[in-house]
Amino acid sequence: MRERSLDADLALALTLNARGLLRDEPLKVLLMSATLEGERLSRLLDEAPVVRSEGRMHPVEIRWGAPFQPGERIEPRVVQTILQALAGEPGSLLVFLPGQAEIRRVHEALEDTLGTRADLMLCPLHGELALEAQRAAIQPAPDGRRKVVLATNIAETSLTIEGVRVVVDAGLARVPRFDPASGMTRLDTRRISRASATQRAGRAGRLAPGACYRLWSQTQHEQLAAHDEPEILQADLAGLALQLARWGAEPEDLVWLDRPPAAAHAQAQALLERLGALRARPAGGWQLTAHGQAMAELPAHPRIAHLLLRGQALGVGRLAADIAALLVERDIQRGGGADLATRLITLESGGKAPGVARVRQLARQFAALLRTPAGAPPFPPDDRRWPGALLAFAYPDRVARQRREAGGDYRLANGRAARFVEPDPLMKSPWLVIAELGGQQGQREERIFRAAELDPALFDDVLAEQVSLRDELDWDEREGALRAERQRRVGELVLAREPLPGLDETARCRALVALVRRKGLALLPWTPELRQWQARVMLLRRLDLEQGRDSEWPDVSDEGLLARLDDWLAPYLGRVTRLAHFAQLDLAAMLAGLLPWPLPQRLDEQAPTAIAVPSGSRIRLDYGETPPVLGVRLQELFGLSDTPRIAGGRQGVLLHLLSPARRPVQVTQDLASFWRNTYAEVKKDLKGRYPKHYWPDDPLIAEPTARAKPRAR
Repeated sequence: MRERSLDADLALALTLNARGLLRDEPLKVLLMSATLEGERLSRLLDEAPVVRSEGRMHPVEIRWGAPFQPGERIEPRVVQTILQALAGEPGSLLVFLPGQAEIRRVHEALEDTLGTRADLMLCPLHGELALEAQRAAIQPAPDGRRKVVLATNIAETSLTIEGVRVVVDAGLARVPRFDPASGMTRLDTRRISRASATQRAGRAGRLAPGACYRLWSQTQHEQLAAHDEPEILQADLAGLALQLARWGAEPEDLVWLDRPPAAAHAQAQALLERLGALRARPAGGWQLTAHGQAMAELPAHPRIAHLLLRGQALGVGRLAADIAALLVERDIQRGGGADLATRLITLESGGKAPGVARVRQLARQFAALLRTPAGAPPFPPDDRRWPGALLAFAYPDRVARQRREAGGDYRLANGRAARFVEPDPLMKSPWLVIAELGGQQGQREERIFRAAELDPALFDDVLAEQVSLRDELDWDEREGALRAERQRRVGELVLAREPLPGLDETARCRALVALVRRKGLALLPWTPELRQWQARVMLLRRLDLEQGRDSEWPDVSDEGLLARLDDWLAPYLGRVTRLAHFAQLDLAAMLAGLLPWPLPQRLDEQAPTAIAVPSGSRIRLDYGETPPVLGVRLQELFGLSDTPRIAGGRQGVLLHLLSPARRPVQVTQDLASFWRNTYAEVKKDLKGRYPKHYWPDDPLIAEPTARAKPRAR
């Protein structure tokens, strides 16, 4: 296990599982790496001994750069550092860049700057180069010449480049990250870890003392993660899930360095079920199908394996091999549109585009695995149905339908959106299958890079397995009425719909409840009195819960009512067929049914709608606020020493003390304090504004009144 990878983690987990089964002949496990966490591996292997070999390493001087600024392009800084190193250091240079685009731009800038210097060789190095170009980058430079190797992290650990004395490290790497929200794997550019930085710097000290130019500051270095995030925590787990099913295990059955994330693994199993590799067991769990076994035996991603096997079964194995190779390898066509069919024609016509030879070689390997005869017919240009059909086998979730005629926006079967950012010949196709998408994580729309047109008639035969029937009862928002129809669907896309007569009462009621849940309780005929009833019940429930006891009062909050629509609302929906019918429901009776006897009586006792004040008036309480509000004219409370309380004395009301004109002059929950500390000042103000009214000096012994003055005795 030289480095962490998805395959290495799976291999280790299966090896440890097998070791547990081989009791009579113990299996010995030896792990070797320059970057893995030895102590953690030791604990995983029951405290296995750790043997360290420092090896022969020459000193490498680290030279720090200035901190990168947000949004700064790395290429100018890289070029400047390379020129500085060439002027001040001996030997060849190894330059680490995140990807091919950066390598190309730095290469072009160096060619412009260095001209035709005979003593220098500029050598790009990445996985998509032809074998001859990769060998030229790795081999020692001829006598009297120096090399500048522009590499991705392929040069970090997997190979040695002789003659390198200087490393220039941009500190970035482009790594795949699976986005569960879209089901897509994206390439993200991110900062490397400290372990990777150490590994890269070490390339300068293999044969002699060297130097490493880091294009970041020492302070930034301390902020880097100690180790790279394991691939298993961020990768598409479809292949892993297939191999686990083949092994007959679930992730929890095995011992892992990092267990596969449950959500990503479940999503992978759902994809495998859609591809026909897994079927659900009645008792729970998954069973590998014969088709899944055949997929697992092919050295390809499950999507590609499914495409190959279905193409072979349909008699177009060679075309399937060609398409699979085009999908696996880097795109052989830069510009000229997204159509996969044009790439197939390029492949068959013997074009010399970059990467064509690699695609042909891989296609031959796939064909050999399928045992496709060498003389099998190539892509038939007169039948454009097959590329789309085969692509749909691999990407059933990326079948796409045009939103508007000749437009560039499409909706995918998985519910997401995709679009052409530039005019493309495929925009004339109402249906597509999209093989390659791109965009930033979290964006609602993806960019279409490679696709094939799709004939929807294929859903009647070749792709019939992807079609499902769904009876939908929903509301026609324009008509305000319930609509019932049977839909033929491909994922979230509707192929066809037809009216569904004879509505099933249970299904109709379920659709009505779903509508209320979606639109909210405002759809029902609420009145201010019913909202007050709701608040009164919730007040008593809250007081019980705050005292740490179970409450006899039901949860009639909007959230609680929405959660129980099936219980209290559904039985009353029998005559509702249009939106306007909701206004005719007897909501008061429905809600009253939620309080069994004697709770209605207790509600009136503990949370009354109104309370009597000393003047003899009954004043309504407003339960829409917490605590409930009693708005009462100040003069009607003369003689009352304390704030009124409800709920058996557990809740005081909030007094809004009003002037004779019913304007608030004081808000308080402590009436005794108001009489004692504030009344005198308030009286002085009110007496000036309302001189005809009664303003006694001592309100606690004065006669309360709802009039300007008490009646004469």
